[in-house]
Amino acid sequence: MTFEEVKESLSKLGYTIKGEKELLHGVQIRLENGGIVNCYNNGNINVQGKNASEIKSGLGLENPIPQFQAKVNNQKAPEEVFVVYGHDTTAKTQLEAMLRRWNVEPIILDQLPSEGKTIIEKLENYTERASFCIVLATPDDEGHRKDHPEEKAYRARQNVVLELGMMLSKLGRDRVAILLRNQDETERPSDIHGLIYIPFKDDIAEVALPLAKEMSTKGYSIDIKRL
Repeated sequence: MTFEEVKESLSKLGYTIKGEKELLHGVQIRLENGGIVNCYNNGNINVQGKNASEIKSGLGLENPIPQFQAKVNNQKAPEEVFVVYGHDTTAKTQLEAMLRRWNVEPIILDQLPSEGKTIIEKLENYTERASFCIVLATPDDEGHRKDHPEEKAYRARQNVVLELGMMLSKLGRDRVAILLRNQDETERPSDIHGLIYIPFKDDIAEVALPLAKEMSTKGYSIDIKRL
């Protein structure tokens, strides 16, 4: 299904296209009813906004499968995933190595050029490239309610919580996985229902199977032999 075919299908389904916007690696279609359809060059079609389930069903995306794919040397090009992290560099390094082993390219903000942009602008720029986000929620800070020191608990860095909120807004809850370290001691960054939390304790390898399952339902092709 090409970009033009996506537009044609939306019209046949009765949706009115309000406008189009160029993304860093694709095109975004905005509908009058509040729906948003992102068509990425890496092979993914992501539906957001109002009536997302209905639009997905109409486009045949209930089981997300890449609809148009770039190929290099007759092999599917590596897909990308955005990684949010705090101060746990060991966990970040382990996650990066695991994703590359799966032939998935991690988008790690501090490894990318700033090109004169602020951190927020850089974040907005690069998040357009991925259709899934992994958040490393590690116990980097401590906090508690005012005047209640007895409630002191470990929590993720504030920048991690901010970026988590941005990615939930951009991708939706079903495309953001939160890897929570030491869940018995670490405060969850959000109590919003329906978020994907995958706990681990000592090593990122503990999350390999559940994370691979979540990503595979969103169109990522992961060889189980590489887990």
